[in-house]
Amino acid sequence: MKKVSFFIIMAVVVMLLAEAKVSEAVTCNPGELSSCLGAITSSSPPSTTCCSKLKEQKPCLCGYLKNPALKQFVSSPGARKVASACGVPYPSC
Repeated sequence: MKKVSFFIIMAVVVMLLAEAKVSEAVTCNPGELSSCLGAITSSSPPSTTCCSKLKEQKPCLCGYLKNPALKQFVSSPGARKVASACGVPYPSC
């Protein structure tokens, strides 16, 4: 009986951990970075919103760099400047 109880408890723990990881997953959406457009295309500093969104989308940056439609924007000098100003290291994919 103790083995069955232990197994059930472990199964519940694993399910809870898996659910926590799913809720932390980032949805990659380059549109979320629209608040950074002004800072990328001009000399103005990035907004707090831009930096927050950039930090949220950090796990997605390599995917954006591999996308031919997005690469020119993500790899631009302006985008590198914004990433640096926000404290987000530029990815080396």
